[in-house]
Amino acid sequence: MTKILFVCLGNSCRSPMAEFVMKDLVEKAGLSERFQIESAGTYAAGGPVNPPAEQKLAEHGISCAGKFSRQLVKADYDRFDLLIGMDNLNLVTMQDLFDNDPEGKLHRLLDYTSDPRNIEDPWYTRDYETAWQDIEKGCRGLLETLQGKRNDRC
Repeated sequence: MTKILFVCLGNSCRSPMAEFVMKDLVEKAGLSERFQIESAGTYAAGGPVNPPAEQKLAEHGISCAGKFSRQLVKADYDRFDLLIGMDNLNLVTMQDLFDNDPEGKLHRLLDYTSDPRNIEDPWYTRDYETAWQDIEKGCRGLLETLQGKRNDRC
C-alpha cells in the first residue's frame, strides 16, 4: 500500500483538495485498496475545509464532508511513503521538521507534471479555479507516475 500525505500551509484549501481529488482518481481507477491518502498543514488549526475549496470539489462531484485540518507532525515522516507539498515553503518547512529528507519522500505536487512549479494558495489569490486545475493536473501526474506510466519525474 502506498501512503500519501498532501501538505499545504493550513490544510484548508490546497492539500484537502489534493487529498479528495486523488481519492476520487484512485477510486475511479479501481485502485483504492492500493492507497492511503490523507492531508495535513504545516500550520493547521483544526478547522473545516475552506468553503470555496469545498464548493470547487462539489462542482466536480467530490465530497470532503467531515474533513478537518490537522497539523503535520514529525511522526508523519515514518507513517507515509510520500509527503507532497504544494509549494517551496511547504517543502522547506517539512525539511526543517523532518531533519531534511533522508529517504527522499518530499516533493511538490506539480513536480509530477511537465510544468513543475508552486501551486499558488487560493486563500490569498482567491483563484480557486486555477488551484483546482493545478491540483487535478498534479494528482493525475502523480497517479501516472505511481502506476509506472510516466518516468519523467524530476
